Amino acid sequence: MAAEIRPCSSLSFLLFFLFSSLNIQRCVATDSISSGQALSGNQTIVSKERNFELGFFTPGNSHNYYIGIWYKKISKQTVIWVANRETPVSSPSSSELKISEDGNLVLINQFKHPIWSSNSTPKTKNSTVAVLLETGNLVLKDLDHPSAVIWQSFDHPTDTLMPGGWIGVNKITGEVQSLIPWKNFKDPAPGPYVDRVDPSESGQFVLQWNGSQTYWRSGKWNGRSFPSIPEMSLNSIYNYSYIGDSSRQEFTLTVSDGSIITRLVMNVYGQKTQWTWFEDSEEWILHWSVPRDQCDVYSLCGAFSVCDMNSLQHCKCLQGFKPASSRNWDLNVWSDGCVRRTRLQCSNMSSTEEERDGFLMIPDMKLPDNSDTLPAKSAKQCELACLNNCSCTAYAFGSGCLIWNGDLWDLKHLSDNDTEAVDLYIRLAASDLPFSSNKRNSVLVIILVAVGGSIIILCIIFVQVWRCHRRRLARKMTVVDGSLVLFDYNYLLHCTKKFSEKLGEGSFGQVFKGALPDSNVIAVKKLIGIRQGEKEFWTEVRTLGTIQHINLVRLRGFCMKGIERLLVYDYMPNGSLDYHLFQSNSEVLDWKTRFQITLGVARGLAYLHEKCRECIIHCDVKPENILLDVDFSPKVADFGMAKLIGRDFSRALTTTRGTLGYLAPEWISGLAITQKADVYSYGMMLFEVISGMRNREPVKNGSVGNFPLWAAMKIDEGEILALLDERLEGDADIEELSRACRVACWCIQNNEVHRPAMGQVVQILEGVLEVNVPPIPWHLQLLGDDQVPDSTEYSTS
Repeated sequence: MAAEIRPCSSLSFLLFFLFSSLNIQRCVATDSISSGQALSGNQTIVSKERNFELGFFTPGNSHNYYIGIWYKKISKQTVIWVANRETPVSSPSSSELKISEDGNLVLINQFKHPIWSSNSTPKTKNSTVAVLLETGNLVLKDLDHPSAVIWQSFDHPTDTLMPGGWIGVNKITGEVQSLIPWKNFKDPAPGPYVDRVDPSESGQFVLQWNGSQTYWRSGKWNGRSFPSIPEMSLNSIYNYSYIGDSSRQEFTLTVSDGSIITRLVMNVYGQKTQWTWFEDSEEWILHWSVPRDQCDVYSLCGAFSVCDMNSLQHCKCLQGFKPASSRNWDLNVWSDGCVRRTRLQCSNMSSTEEERDGFLMIPDMKLPDNSDTLPAKSAKQCELACLNNCSCTAYAFGSGCLIWNGDLWDLKHLSDNDTEAVDLYIRLAASDLPFSSNKRNSVLVIILVAVGGSIIILCIIFVQVWRCHRRRLARKMTVVDGSLVLFDYNYLLHCTKKFSEKLGEGSFGQVFKGALPDSNVIAVKKLIGIRQGEKEFWTEVRTLGTIQHINLVRLRGFCMKGIERLLVYDYMPNGSLDYHLFQSNSEVLDWKTRFQITLGVARGLAYLHEKCRECIIHCDVKPENILLDVDFSPKVADFGMAKLIGRDFSRALTTTRGTLGYLAPEWISGLAITQKADVYSYGMMLFEVISGMRNREPVKNGSVGNFPLWAAMKIDEGEILALLDERLEGDADIEELSRACRVACWCIQNNEVHRPAMGQVVQILEGVLEVNVPPIPWHLQLLGDDQVPDSTEYSTS
């Protein structure tokens, strides 16, 4: 009997064959890396209970990538261990962390060179696996001897000691575990400080600068804590232990409550700190730090820089010096110190007085280390002794003469009542001394006064010329028809910077941005087409020149020169409505804004139809002709196709005008039109505002290809949320949405008698009038099937 092949088995076999043939190696979301697997790109491994994660990361949005371990469940990425801290990679997608042929865990860069290795006891790669434990410890194990640990990250800490980890020294192997901080917040390379066991075997821990200069001691372990860290014994949650015997000195941290998240960190400022995570505030809270005064960290500010805890920025370069690394100082890491702005002259005996080095007094200083004593009996003798020594950089005179050669380290500002506070004299080049160039300063003052006076005179002349120019330009504007301005062509040429900034282009002209002398921003439409443009021009001037409404664009004036025809409007900073509805790169308009836009447009059209001396039919209502001001208030624009009907006439016969998709049926049929043609166009536009779709677009995943018909059917079925723009994710006022959908469907009825007037549309949207469920417009239904619905009347109550 033939074996039955099940579909899922076939699929599994196909996937296995596909991945095998492509030789793709991927590390799935497990807690380990085995032989044949490689970690690259954004792939990670996660500890079994998902407390820790290992993978590539980039600190501080730099362009360097490192293999690190961080907390998985903490909202702020907190890295506790870094493998390749001195050798970053630039392309994690082409770099790999994997088990090598000799069983080591290695990191291969994009050039296929190994840049980091566990350097563990050689094994074969087939029996080695790297596992990330729940403690944050990455261990390398031999599968043949699973209880034995070949290598672990806890034996090689970087700047962080985790519960269960240790720092100290193995006296038998000579192996030392210490904490070394990052160089700065964007670079995990080792910094200049270290937290280690005292090399003198005194049973204490020390913090050192450059591995030699000790600036803090813990004191000898008393069984519960170190004397310099009394906080260790104040909380029973954190358990500290120290072991010191003939084979090792070791300090460990454990936590009695497994839910507590804590860590010891040697920070970039040379302080040893303990932090605890508080989930409620989503913050790391400092438990203790040593030394407590940051300025007690040796050379925190580097050479020729003063530490002052009372200053907002703890470190400040001495006068005449500048940061050695501006990049690190911008990161508030100052250990690189400062360098001179000007080289010392040194040969003072042959120098003129203006070129000779001098000294600047810095009061209330803690004196630097490594001073030399000279047998000078006065401050003047001490100064001359330093001045005549080219390597002398500073001196102080109190109980004796002290001088310093070379760089000055560990400068600290003390309070004036501190008994250790001393005045320190820093050697500077003559040009950096505040009192060395009085003569040159006098000449400089005279020059500056002369130049300043000349600039003031030129400014006065410029202002007068500009005022004359403004008056001359103002004379080129003539007010006609009350508020409408007849602009001079050269004036508009100047205001638009020779029509250099184009805002848009339509069928009858281009629109340019400009600015009037009173700083009001304008939009200038430059009509094209001598015949059609002329007609558009006078239609717009006649229409907008006599009316004003908050929801109609304001026509400021016009210009005629030869065949040139220009219209000047108020500038609308948010452009046209179609951009915000249909452009993928635009910000999505929320429902409240959309509803206010549709209500504003309805009010503007109602004013044109019902409040003007003559009924004005816009004839081209569409999103492209709705402009939005800074507050997204709509302005109906582009009246080039408008038709004026006297109040004694009910309709007008005119040639077809407008845009496909918004044309009323009577217009297409060649019948005379009324203001209800605008109502139809408004209804089509209202559907577009609601849905964010063009009315000519096919319905997505729908059986009906005609969008307006599909919308009308959904309204008839009561499924109004189906019409809402999916980008709004259902966030809309249901009552407003219902009114808008129903009134839109009433507006596109085939018979203009069944369409509401724009004044009624405003009242419906405002909630003053109620509106029934409309019938499906039969001319749309004919496009979908052959059935014609009942001609249910439009009604309000």
